Amino acid sequence: MAEYLSPGVYVEEFDSGSAPMQGVSTSTAGFIGVTEKGSVSGAPVLVTSPADFNRKYGGYLQENEFGEYRYLAYAVNQFFANGGTRAYIARVCPSNASVAKSVAESGQEDVLEFKAKNPGVWGNSISIKFKESSKAKTQILEDLGSGAYKVKNAIGFNVGDVVMLSGSDSPEYNIISGVTDNIVTFEAPFVSSAVDKALLPKVVIKTCEIDIQVKCGDTVEDYEYVSLNPSVVGYISKKMSKSALVDVVASENVLPVAPISIIQDVFGGEVITLKGGSNGTASALSDADFIGVDKGPGARTGIQAFLDNNEVSIIAVPGIVSPNVQLSLVSHCENLSSRFAVLDMPKESKSVSDILQHRDIVDSDYCAMYHPWLEVYDPLNKTNTFVPPSGSIVGIFARSDNSRGVHKAPANEVVANCTGLYCNYNVGEQDILNPKGVNLIRRFPGAGIRVWGARTATSKPLWKYINVRRLFIFLEESIKASTNWVVFEPNDELLWIRVRRTIELFLEGMWRGGALAGASASDAFFVDIGPNTMTKDDIDNGKLICVIGVAPVKPAEFVIFRITQNTGESAESAE
Repeated sequence: MAEYLSPGVYVEEFDSGSAPMQGVSTSTAGFIGVTEKGSVSGAPVLVTSPADFNRKYGGYLQENEFGEYRYLAYAVNQFFANGGTRAYIARVCPSNASVAKSVAESGQEDVLEFKAKNPGVWGNSISIKFKESSKAKTQILEDLGSGAYKVKNAIGFNVGDVVMLSGSDSPEYNIISGVTDNIVTFEAPFVSSAVDKALLPKVVIKTCEIDIQVKCGDTVEDYEYVSLNPSVVGYISKKMSKSALVDVVASENVLPVAPISIIQDVFGGEVITLKGGSNGTASALSDADFIGVDKGPGARTGIQAFLDNNEVSIIAVPGIVSPNVQLSLVSHCENLSSRFAVLDMPKESKSVSDILQHRDIVDSDYCAMYHPWLEVYDPLNKTNTFVPPSGSIVGIFARSDNSRGVHKAPANEVVANCTGLYCNYNVGEQDILNPKGVNLIRRFPGAGIRVWGARTATSKPLWKYINVRRLFIFLEESIKASTNWVVFEPNDELLWIRVRRTIELFLEGMWRGGALAGASASDAFFVDIGPNTMTKDDIDNGKLICVIGVAPVKPAEFVIFRITQNTGESAESAE
C-alpha cells in the first residue's frame, strides 16, 4: 500500500480486468541435416529464405558424395516454395570432415593461425589480406631518460603496443611499458635520436597495427587497426571474435616487431588462402550424429540442439528414415509437448506391407508419416530427382496455419514445386493405409498433386487427427506464454476471476474464429478455477489449478451425400 503522510488528493492505478492473451506462432519449422557449412553445435540458426540458407549453410550436396544424407537443402527449398517463412537449422557433419587452416611457411604455427569457422571444403575459398596501418602517431618533444619520453599527444598509445620510430637513420621498433599523461615509457631507450620539436617533424613514433580483409565468395569482412597486443581492445582475437568466416589463434607474447613483418615472416606474404578443408564422407555418418548429444546449453548437437530453441513448432529430419533417428525425434517432441514431428518413409517402400512395416515403428500423436517421395527439379544436376516429402509438408503446415489457422487440417492442399510422385496409390490401397495413420500424397486429374491425409501415427482415437493435436499444442503454449503474470500473485478469488476471464476471452476468440466446435461459447469450452479445482492444501502449497475443457473441430474426412429417388408418387403424397 502507498504511504499517505500529508493531506492531498492521490491517484492510484490497479488491475481489475483480464490480461490480454496472444497466440504463439505455429508455423516456425526446425530441420536437422547435413550441409556444406555452418556451426555443428549450439543453438540452431534462423533462415528466412533459400538465399539466406545458401549464405549460412551452403548449397546442394552431390549424390555421389553424400547419397541418402544430402536432402536437407532440397527440403528447405521445398519448405519455402510451399509457404514456409521461418526455419531453424541444425547442421550435422561427418566426423572425418576437416577445417580449412592457414599454412605457416616459417613453421611458427604457434605465433598466429587462422581457421575456417567450421568444417568443410567451403573454407578453402577463404582468402585473407593484410595491410600495414597505424591508429596513432605523434612526435617526441623531450628525452627524459631511462626509456621515458615526453610526447606531443599520447592519445591512442597503450601499454604493450609495438611502436615504430620512423624518419631517423633506420626504422626502430619498441614496446610501450607505461603511459602517464603525455609521458610514454618504453622497454628500452631508442638507439637513434628520437626528439624532433619541428613544426613539421621528420622523426615521429607511430603504433604498429594491420588492417585485415577476410573474403569468401560474396562475403567480405574488414577489420581496421588490428593489434597483436593482447592487453588492448583491438587485439586480433577480440577484434575478430564476431567473424562469421574465421577463428583466430594468436600467441599472447608481444614481439618487438611490426605485425605486418610477423605476417610476412610466418606466412611468406601479405595474402593467404586457407587450405585443408574437407566435407568428410557419408560413411562416417551414423544415427548418433543426427540424434546428437546434450553437453549443456550452447554445446548441444543434432536433435538435442533444439532444446536451446523455444520457437520451433514443427520439426523434421528430411530423408532420414532410420527408426533410431525417427523415434528419437518423436520422443523429443513428446517430452517437450510443444512441437510436432513430420516423418518420411523409405523411398523404396512401395507395397502396402512394406509401408505398414515402417509405420509400426512408432505410436504417437506428436508425429505424422507421409509417403511417397516427390519428384522435383534438381538445380545442381539440371534434371529431375526424387526428394523426401517432409520439407514440402512442413511448408504446407505453415501455409495452412497462416491462411486458415492451426485448427484446419493440413490436407487437400496442393504440393507446390512438384512434378510427380515416386509411385502412385489408388483408393483401395489408401483404404488400408489411411486408418493406420499413413498420409498419402496423390495425383488427381485436373487437381494436381495433393496431400490426401491428415492423421497422426497413433492408436489413440481422440488424437488421430493432426489438427487436433496441433491445436492443443497451440492452446497450451499460448496459455503458458501469456499467464506468467499470475506467478506469485495473491492466490485469492480476485486472481481466480482474472485468470478465468483472461482464458475465456482467448477461447471465445478461438471459437468465433472456427477453431472450436459448438453452437455457443458454452458448448465450445469451459474454464473452471476455484474451490472445485483446488483444495486448501493446494492453496497452502502455492498451487493455482485451472481446469479447461475445449471441443476441437474435427476435419470432414469422409464426405457422404445420401441420395434417394424422389418419385412422382411420393411427391403427390407429400402434398
